[in-house]
Amino acid sequence: MYSEEILRNGLLDRFLNYVSFDTQSKEGVKHSPSSRGQWLLADYLKDELKGLGLAQVEMNAHGVVTALLPSNIPNNRTTIGFIAHLDTYPGVKGKDVKPEVISPYRGGDIALGVGEEFLSPVTSPFLQKLVGHSLIVTDGTTLLGADNKAGIAEIMTALAIIVSYRLPRVNIRVAFTPDEEIGAGMQYFPLQQFTCDWAYTIDGGGLGEIEYENFNAATATITIKGESIHLGQAKDKLINALALACDFQQLLPPDEVPEKTEGRQGFFHLDSIYGDIENCEMKYLIRDFSEEGFAQRKALLLQKAKEFAQIRQLTDRISISIEDSYRNMRSAVERVPQSVQIAEQAMTNCGIIPKRKIIRGGTDGAWLSANGIACPNLFTGGYNFHSKHELASLEEMQKATETIIEIAKLARR
Repeated sequence: MYSEEILRNGLLDRFLNYVSFDTQSKEGVKHSPSSRGQWLLADYLKDELKGLGLAQVEMNAHGVVTALLPSNIPNNRTTIGFIAHLDTYPGVKGKDVKPEVISPYRGGDIALGVGEEFLSPVTSPFLQKLVGHSLIVTDGTTLLGADNKAGIAEIMTALAIIVSYRLPRVNIRVAFTPDEEIGAGMQYFPLQQFTCDWAYTIDGGGLGEIEYENFNAATATITIKGESIHLGQAKDKLINALALACDFQQLLPPDEVPEKTEGRQGFFHLDSIYGDIENCEMKYLIRDFSEEGFAQRKALLLQKAKEFAQIRQLTDRISISIEDSYRNMRSAVERVPQSVQIAEQAMTNCGIIPKRKIIRGGTDGAWLSANGIACPNLFTGGYNFHSKHELASLEEMQKATETIIEIAKLARR
């Protein structure tokens, strides 16, 4: 049997190596992966998987890495998948990450680097339950990259342990995907090379979390065409597209926004507005957990845009388009209940109390679920994602790795 020290050291070494890759995705880029760093990490992982002896190791033209570890259980008929994404959040600097390991964390505030950034149990109450853990933090100038390199490190370490110690396992498919943070990577996912009974994204947060219910999501684009003229002669002639955009925003329910909603409450989010007097574009994110609510939100936005154009006599100047992004995975996962049951049993066997949570967001698993592969999301031991205060607990990362190993053993039919 493998030792805790071997698992822990291998996990930490991999994680610190992976966060050294600058893999921020980039909005508005037409190719995938959207950044060179993702390609470099994908290529590195491809070679590492080959070094572990996995079969069918491939990287497609869009940086998606897939591989297979065949079962060593006689008469096994089960194939499961584990997935993590290569990219980090584009909104916070992810280059030149300088991680620091605090071991053990003794409580109280944590100074990040030599600047003024710090972590505090006041603003991050979860720190109170991490006293005594080894915490991996940033220097306060970048994000850490635990989202999702903790997941990558956990999958790779689990595979290394399973292979080295010839542990019992079902067939395991692995995939590492680009551009999850900008919702662009799965359009190039080689579904035909990832046939399995169910899968797991390793992309969650704190210890024991298992998630299989998420938002239905869409993006709406509203374009407004104005009319410019010399301001001294603007009376009854100027049409200010920017001012019209501001007026339209006031028509939406003021309390149905991310900052005023929680749980299963949906929202409209004005994500961007840019342009000038003559041309303005607004992008809205539409989110709702229920199919009915999702349809109602899209219909409401279409109705408001139509009414606004009619009232302002601008029907030829305002247009709207809505594109679905991902769907709630709940119904797909509930059709494969063993995907949740086995994960929870694996956690219990590892001394973890499972915690079912909802995702106020989406994962690559939502796309897979919509395409026939139930794919719950499991914890990584990372916290404060998408910020310079991001951190990871090495002990919880270790438990995530142990859970993957246990799932691989339990999933046999």
